[in-house]
Amino acid sequence: MYHSLKEITEVCENQKIPFWRAVLLEDCREEGITEEESMRKMREIYDAMRDSDRNYDPNLYSASGLVGTDAQKLHLHHEAGKSMMGEFCGKVMERALRVAESNACMKRIVAAPTAGSCGVMPAVLLSMQEKYHFTDRKMAESLYVASGIGGVIAMRACLAGAEGGCQAEIGSASAMASGAAVYLLEGSPEAIIHGSAMALSSLLGLVCDPVAGLVEVPCVKRNVIGALNAVSSADLALAGIRSRIPPDEVADAMKSIGRSLPSELKETGRGGLAATLEGQKIRDRLQGIH
Repeated sequence: MYHSLKEITEVCENQKIPFWRAVLLEDCREEGITEEESMRKMREIYDAMRDSDRNYDPNLYSASGLVGTDAQKLHLHHEAGKSMMGEFCGKVMERALRVAESNACMKRIVAAPTAGSCGVMPAVLLSMQEKYHFTDRKMAESLYVASGIGGVIAMRACLAGAEGGCQAEIGSASAMASGAAVYLLEGSPEAIIHGSAMALSSLLGLVCDPVAGLVEVPCVKRNVIGALNAVSSADLALAGIRSRIPPDEVADAMKSIGRSLPSELKETGRGGLAATLEGQKIRDRLQGIH
């Protein structure tokens, strides 16, 4: 596994290969599999992402009753022409909710990189394929880009809310999706890592404060923010804008911030929104305390 984003870009430059292929070759080396086997698995993952969006049930609520039907409400809002968002960003928002709600309703999703952030990547990538008509092969290549970014973040920092707060989950997913989006629109390896860095930078410090300890509130709606952040960061990178802080140092900063966060803000359900009066009422109700 690569230890830095800089290392990946150097491999790309030295071997004259695209970002996705540098990651694929490393995956094959680590797993002891052929390129064909690796690509087949990645395409299966993309198919599962597509299914997680397609199989959304607009009438289903989670067991707690806290999550469900919001993606359908947003869909109707957009269909009525009342949204401030354009068609593309509207689709991104809707898909982020669809997949994240499906997770809360115990449907099959792809943890990318975690279940709590599962809506970000499909929202961006499925919407881009719909808009630009990329092949499934191209989409699988973009997943290698995303996994290379996620692997470096995992190596240098973390991906779990319990360890680093929600910046490690939604922030990392946003960084991965941004880099993948830059690749799809033919950005350079340098643009890819800077798009991911700007996405992660924008969500540094995001706490993990699930109400009643469930990955539902505010987790589901944070997927929308992560997805839109990924798109805007990708646009910045494609315009030639760069992160003032080197991408690898952004990941290092996330690790440092995660260590500084108190335990109450790292998935314990004891701080932030979970500690509000309403948050405690919901917890007590779900625990049967009156």
